[in-house]
Amino acid sequence: MRIIGKIILSSAILAGSFAAIPSAEAASGKVGIMLDGYPLAFPVQPTVMKGTTMVPFRAISEALGIAVVWNPKEQTITATKASNGETKKVVLTFGSKNALVDGKSVPLANAPQTIQNSTMIPLSFFSQQFGAEVAWDQPTQTVSITSPQKEMYTMGFYALSSFDERAYIPSFNSVAFGWSRIDANGQFTVEGKEYKWPQAAGDITPESIIQDAAQQGTAPYLMVYSVDSNHELTKNLEDSALQANTISQIVKTASEKGFKGIVLDLEGLGLTGDKNKVKSDYNGFIKNLSGKAHQAGLKLTVVLHPLNSSYSGYDYKTLANLADDLVIMAYAFEQEKGPEPLNKVDEAIRLALKETSKDKLILGISLGSEKDTTVNSKIGLAKRYDLKGVAFWRLGLFGKPAWSQINQSLEMK
Repeated sequence: MRIIGKIILSSAILAGSFAAIPSAEAASGKVGIMLDGYPLAFPVQPTVMKGTTMVPFRAISEALGIAVVWNPKEQTITATKASNGETKKVVLTFGSKNALVDGKSVPLANAPQTIQNSTMIPLSFFSQQFGAEVAWDQPTQTVSITSPQKEMYTMGFYALSSFDERAYIPSFNSVAFGWSRIDANGQFTVEGKEYKWPQAAGDITPESIIQDAAQQGTAPYLMVYSVDSNHELTKNLEDSALQANTISQIVKTASEKGFKGIVLDLEGLGLTGDKNKVKSDYNGFIKNLSGKAHQAGLKLTVVLHPLNSSYSGYDYKTLANLADDLVIMAYAFEQEKGPEPLNKVDEAIRLALKETSKDKLILGISLGSEKDTTVNSKIGLAKRYDLKGVAFWRLGLFGKPAWSQINQSLEMK
């Protein structure tokens, strides 16, 4: 996959940080809101009323995966969220400064009210009830929200240099082992230079790592890598006999070695040439592979360049119908020289969602780009759009600080 404490605001905080928020008149009623380090768009501008920050309830709820239902007859809005086998239910009534939280009355600083058809509620109440961390920055008039820990599907990528972090394998739902590729001649092989079957390390063999992963409840996938730098992929896509042999070898290897699925990471398509033909050819390849893989009881994950990249040989809509899920390789926008621009990652997700459903999409995150201080902002975008999950390139690059931060944002397996 390589590319060219939940804070429940105490009375002290409420009396301190939020009491310091200026009046609506002094602040012109405008407040900026960041969710997991990235601006959260609202249909109505958040505002400060009588010293209390009011936010559009539905917008912030849905961004945090909270279901909201409006009852016009009762003039109530009900929010529910399930977590760890329990469901919290909050009921707000227009004009009332009391809310019902799991059937118990809880006071509000301000009653819910409607502004431009949006229900506005006190932000402090929201954070108290749904476990989001909230901080106020006075100079910039900005509220920063950190989303609660969330359970999501997680995939880790494992390369030859991932051995030192193999202890992390059981924490993932699946791990893709990058031990095979399509070579410069368009042939499938496990004897390449970088993507090859590894040697044993004493009693630890590649087969034992695969077996241990499966026994620990982590699905092992065979990852097949290639890039079209010398048109080796184009050669395979256009040669039906070569393609059939490639697919047969991939499925055979995955089955015989005990893998539960295949991750196909074929990069560089559609940079030049007839992009529609490339898409059609690749769709045909995936259709053939998907049929053989599923017949063998193997799942298929396809790794794709983002739709806002230079590579336009990937038909997300069709591929999503053929594969079990898609990984958006939303990185290397700036050659992995630093944390990926959040606006580009956000755009990549939104473009993908126009082509397929959120339950098919996994956000790829490169730990070659991110730091421990930035990785949760990328995870936050996957949580905000309620994607199926996240995939990390790769084990061996995590490090303890980043691993600790990730576990604060995600409920790992």
